[in-house]
Amino acid sequence: MAADFYFYEPAQGHGLPHDPFNAMVAPRPIGWISSQDAAGGLNLAPYSFFNAFNYRPPIVGFASIGFKDSVRNILETGEFGWNLATRSLADAMNASCAHVAPEVDEFELAGLTPAPSHVISVPRVAETPVSFECRLTQHLQLQGADGRKADTWMVFGEVVGVHVDRALLRDGIYDTAAAEPILRAGGPADYFTVAPEQLFRMHRPG
Repeated sequence: MAADFYFYEPAQGHGLPHDPFNAMVAPRPIGWISSQDAAGGLNLAPYSFFNAFNYRPPIVGFASIGFKDSVRNILETGEFGWNLATRSLADAMNASCAHVAPEVDEFELAGLTPAPSHVISVPRVAETPVSFECRLTQHLQLQGADGRKADTWMVFGEVVGVHVDRALLRDGIYDTAAAEPILRAGGPADYFTVAPEQLFRMHRPG
């Protein structure tokens, strides 16, 4: 039986109770970004549009809908951190996304500890098992096919330092499921995590 497709053009609206775009490009890793301004004021915020984009050099990037404090800080200092949001840190991650004044320290707000980085000046989240130290490589304002600028800013950074809990290295291989990363889904409050039973292996041909 042929599939019965629902079709819509995003510019005309989706006509559904909730926009399905985020749900279909999902689950998405969370960009839990630490940054600081030129005066040393700390900021920590999660971004649901985040991913890795290159091996050598290792490049990660996130999109900020609106020119938020994280983007402003990164452009001032040229540095930022990425911190793995895990199941045990879900509530703290959620607390760090509160809309607060720029001078509010989200580390303190979420009950988290800023730990010194090795290469950059921006601290990382001490409680997470994985963190990246990043230096800004590029930033740009996104635009639509019609050339109109969107109120969204893309920030890319080279990973210049990696912190990983040795307990997550099994025979030298990183155990993704053991870290219990949380991933953003499509619904207003939907998240997923990764479990060992979801693992399958498939080798590339040739």
